[in-house]
Amino acid sequence: MKKVDFLIVGGGVVGLSVARELKSRRPRASVTLIEKDARCGLHGSGRNSGVLHAGFYYTADSLKARFTLEGNRLLRAYCARRSIPINQCGKLVVARDAADLPQMDELLRRGAANGVELQPMTAAEARAIEPRVKTYERALFSPATATVDPSAVMAALLEDAGREGIEILTGAPFLKRDGDTIRTGGGEFQAGYVVNAAGLYADKVAREFGFSEHYRILPFKGLYLYSDEPAGALKTNIYPVPDLKNPFLGVHFTIRTDGRIKIGPTAIPAFWREHYTGFENFNLSEFAELIWRELGLVASANFDFKRLAVEEMMKYSRRRMVALASKLADGVQLKQYRTWGQPGLRAQLMDIRTRKLEMDFVLEGDARSMHILNAVSPAFTCSMPFARHVCDQIDNHLGTLP
Repeated sequence: MKKVDFLIVGGGVVGLSVARELKSRRPRASVTLIEKDARCGLHGSGRNSGVLHAGFYYTADSLKARFTLEGNRLLRAYCARRSIPINQCGKLVVARDAADLPQMDELLRRGAANGVELQPMTAAEARAIEPRVKTYERALFSPATATVDPSAVMAALLEDAGREGIEILTGAPFLKRDGDTIRTGGGEFQAGYVVNAAGLYADKVAREFGFSEHYRILPFKGLYLYSDEPAGALKTNIYPVPDLKNPFLGVHFTIRTDGRIKIGPTAIPAFWREHYTGFENFNLSEFAELIWRELGLVASANFDFKRLAVEEMMKYSRRRMVALASKLADGVQLKQYRTWGQPGLRAQLMDIRTRKLEMDFVLEGDARSMHILNAVSPAFTCSMPFARHVCDQIDNHLGTLP
């Protein structure tokens, strides 16, 4: 039995950031992070797009709006200190037709309310930034949007966490809570405080502590197609105006740190929590539960889930993905897009009372544990200020003694 002051469950970017923030605030405390896989960051944190978002998609009263602008700044500064390359390519948001213009105006209002620099421009001005861009009448340009290699960021965070005295145990899945004992694949712990940052399994871990009563995780699979075009073929990220009623941004162009292009992602409903490819990691009980949940969304979601699911499943086709991307830029050809990237999974939280997907970050906790139930995009961008917020909530329960 090992005694620790703080036990963090989950070695993604949020778990690591919370562990480092706790150690910074309480340098004499023992902080241990457990990760079920052989390495940290094998799921959402290591497979995400690497986009540093600017923060104009979210309503001003949301936690996402509160943390994205600051997270962008802090992560840029961190990458500069650690010599991690950043592609400062910006982002154009384009209209496909006249119906997109009111939503574009709403994004402009949200950007202003959130303090985010967002430049409205004509189609001609947009083409001056990216000659290949296609837009109806107008566009928005976000100069603060950038891209990084998420694996490089994770490697730096792990190195820093180890240097700061945080114990990291891999191959140590959370198994169950038994009174004051936390049973894991890496041994048993008595923890003064538990922080649950388990991503795809956050709701299951939380229920061991009496939380997540009304919430369940629904995984959505994200796939990108990689272009054979040379570096610099596009100068900036290009996104469509999104449907603000659902949490996904639609197929878009992302410029990687090496200047190459990828298009995506999909948001395909997954049928078990680690449903990456084929029947890999198949889990019958998860399959049955998720099918039931997804049928419930078909019946009563606050957006057309059935239409979304069908449209997303169609994106398994390269031809369909390229056709969608071709609405945003000229010169997009199927022959240039032949390679799929590794799939990622978005751990999206659903309120089972209302059968609605949660659009913002969600925390539940008390004086013994804190549970990060919904940390979806832009959690990578927000990770540092969000970790401060999580630790503020812990301080509210525990006080600020070291």
